[in-house]
Amino acid sequence: MLWFVLGVVIVALGIAVSIALHEIGHLVPAKAFGVKVTQYMIGFGPTVWSKRKGETEYGVKAIPLGGYISMIGMFPPAEGEHAAEDSTGFFRGLVQDARTSSAETITPGDEHRAFYRLPVWKRIIVMLGGPLMNLVLGVLLFGVLLMGIGIPGTTTTVDAVSECALPATSERQTCEPGDPAAPGAAAGIRPGDRIVSIDGEPVSTWEQSTAIIRDHPDESLAVVVERDGAEVALEVTPMLSERYALDDRGQVITDASGDPQTVQAGFVGITSSVQRVQQPITAVLPAVGEQTAGVAGVIINLPQRMIDIANAAFGPGERDPNGPMSIVGAGRVAGEVAAADQLGLADKAAGLVGILASLNIALFVFNLIPLLPLDGGHIAGALWEAIRRGFAKLARRPDPGPVDLAKLMPVTLAVVIVLGAMSALLIYADLVKPVTLL
Repeated sequence: MLWFVLGVVIVALGIAVSIALHEIGHLVPAKAFGVKVTQYMIGFGPTVWSKRKGETEYGVKAIPLGGYISMIGMFPPAEGEHAAEDSTGFFRGLVQDARTSSAETITPGDEHRAFYRLPVWKRIIVMLGGPLMNLVLGVLLFGVLLMGIGIPGTTTTVDAVSECALPATSERQTCEPGDPAAPGAAAGIRPGDRIVSIDGEPVSTWEQSTAIIRDHPDESLAVVVERDGAEVALEVTPMLSERYALDDRGQVITDASGDPQTVQAGFVGITSSVQRVQQPITAVLPAVGEQTAGVAGVIINLPQRMIDIANAAFGPGERDPNGPMSIVGAGRVAGEVAAADQLGLADKAAGLVGILASLNIALFVFNLIPLLPLDGGHIAGALWEAIRRGFAKLARRPDPGPVDLAKLMPVTLAVVIVLGAMSALLIYADLVKPVTLL
């Protein structure tokens, strides 16, 4: 139980730090560009603690599901409109309320420090700063995971030697009288032997040794292994056996229906030991790119994903372990990883770091969705303003001025409602039908 709680606490703190740094990614450029920032808050709802430093109040709120900074003048005043504009109608009222609230944040003398007055490129930098901070954190955490802790990989050391030879498709995994003896055991290969060379060819990876063995059935091969610090020469003759077909990366090849394909290949009956192998720095960015593409795929298919989650939460369906989950689900998975008796300390650390790395990449991608109130919505608005002003300049027309994003408040409200409903569904599903990775 202690390990479970520790895992939850570590990931909760990691998420809090990620959110805090996300907001710092907005705060620093905003202040650097002269925008007046009145609040920097972690969480939503009632304020638990706060302290004012200069013109900014820094604090923590009761609901730890995000954070925000308050910049004055987020929306420009509507051209030709007055404060007493008729706001009849719910949606028109939303728009006018947004403009009024934005105007009320601007105190006399600070008009030039309003966010909407910044040049487009500066507004983009301010709004992009948060997601980019999560991207940087994701890269750093993947670096710790891959370069520091390492990922499980095969070695050239023998972990186990089969006593008999069974086809790859055999449902039976134990030897019985009458089963043919495995060539590896007959040749004297033992667990703990490190393969040095096969057929005179130096071996540096397990995949290399497997390829040589599979390509030489019924041929006598000279095998040199290192045993107790000394090299031992052996002779092994791989037998022709039904094995799974492998691609260039050593992965099993499947057919159109997803069933593994088999081939006749050389077989010795030895398996590799697995240990964590530290990766080069060149492996970090491809891993981040793969994770980013995976998150983007989930977001693109989000409607169907949410339907699947609803079916799992309210029916007999199973949760997709690669699908979205709430902070509650992430914390539960972290606790299970930390409490797993079958995992060593390095495996537990890798699991927790991997969760935080993936969450930061998810925050990076999700916040770039071009919808308000997400950062991507503000970025899209600034880009549209730049395009509109660019066309006006080319056509020698008057400057159309800043884009009035307050007009999108009805859409923003709809997005907030949808995101709230999705969050509620995810939390419920994570409670009644949690994702289990172990």
